[in-house]
Amino acid sequence: MKNYKRIFAGVMALGMALATASCGSSKKESKSDESFEPTNNVEVEESDQISEIPEGADANLLYLGEGDLNPTKGNKETSTELTLFQQKGGSISFTPTTHEQRFDKLAAAITANKDIPDIFKYEWIAFPAHIVKDMYNPIDDIVDFEDDLWAPTKEVADQFMLRGKHYVAPLGYQASAMLCYNAAVIEAEGLDDPYQLYIDGEWTWSNWINIMTEYTGNASGDEERFGVNGFFKNHFVQQTGKRMIEYDQPNNKFVSNLLDPDIEKAENLLYDMNKNGLIKDGWIGSASECFKQNVLFYGMGDWAYTGASGPKEDDSWGIVPIPMSDDNPQKITTSDMTAFMWVKGSDKADAVKTWFECCRVAKTDPEYEQTNKDKFFENNPYWTEEMYQVRQDVISDDYMMMFDYIFGISNVLADEKSFDGNQKLADYMYSAVASIDEDGNQPTWAQVREQYSATIDSEIEEMNKQMAAIGG
Repeated sequence: MKNYKRIFAGVMALGMALATASCGSSKKESKSDESFEPTNNVEVEESDQISEIPEGADANLLYLGEGDLNPTKGNKETSTELTLFQQKGGSISFTPTTHEQRFDKLAAAITANKDIPDIFKYEWIAFPAHIVKDMYNPIDDIVDFEDDLWAPTKEVADQFMLRGKHYVAPLGYQASAMLCYNAAVIEAEGLDDPYQLYIDGEWTWSNWINIMTEYTGNASGDEERFGVNGFFKNHFVQQTGKRMIEYDQPNNKFVSNLLDPDIEKAENLLYDMNKNGLIKDGWIGSASECFKQNVLFYGMGDWAYTGASGPKEDDSWGIVPIPMSDDNPQKITTSDMTAFMWVKGSDKADAVKTWFECCRVAKTDPEYEQTNKDKFFENNPYWTEEMYQVRQDVISDDYMMMFDYIFGISNVLADEKSFDGNQKLADYMYSAVASIDEDGNQPTWAQVREQYSATIDSEIEEMNKQMAAIGG
């Protein structure tokens, strides 16, 4: 099992590193550098939907993070939201940190009441673990969920309420994984077109498995073929619409959902997929490399098949969402939600309010949808319109945005260092059935559940005690 965990950790670590690079660059490149000019080839019109920062208010926000929100040598493009913020007189100062040190550095600043950042990127561990530790301000004084700008986000925002207050303002969404594939191979093999199945509402577990089974079954001689590689197992299970841990908000407590029959069915399907040779385990660093190894689908966030990792002039690629459960044809996206936490101790409510509105407008206003699209195609000229539309579809209001509270209960469940030093127990719960340990064993869902249910129950019980103590 250790070998599997190391491989998975490499996937997650590199995924996080590249995902954060989409907002900036490495720590070294994020420092102020006057030797380069930001790229602003696409004009951004000023918006009247965004609040002005009052005269005399501090308009500079301190941001603690892994990647700069300002342009860097590695990413010279100024984001639409930053341009809008600058038009309102705002600016962002960046304090760099590493992935390993980010929470320690935040906690130290709050405790010392010195150099407290105003904003910090939302991560799943924020709710409820960091909220009960009083690390963030509630946002109801600066975000009105009855306002037209924010009303569409209320259903998601309500999932992150404690003590009757909201702590997360959804600014936008990204699918944390989709399935990229080589459309030329699909056509050459005479397989059903995944994109057409998606358009027809027939992109389901069974149809996906059938395509992969046919592709691998067509291998000749000693040729090795696989159906899928990458990061998709969590997302596959969450197409049931179920979480490993649910939040009973009316009774203010979290409950285990490990015995749910829909989750069990999904886990058993993953077990069978691996048993039947459809899943290629291990880390493959790009879609193109994946396809060279005769893997039909590459499951990953779009950071892994955009920019330098994207298709080249002669490539013919496609993208589809994670397929729907046959029993639950609801459209579901396991979302990487864009949001910033308002850090406890920050007194820049006006600037934070404006920054939130800039981010929200940039990601939702039709005027800026085209701006963002133009920026995207400038950097990804060989993406197709169909690929881009799928990318936009999965973050639309047609999809349920899925967040599992198992990642937010405690460090025991959601910190690599608390499990084996390489991956989270929360991720292992989703993916273990589709892996082979170093002894050649593939655990069943029943075995995984039995081994770790007591740990999960204990962490839930401790969190529920904390919630009760603060009046949740």
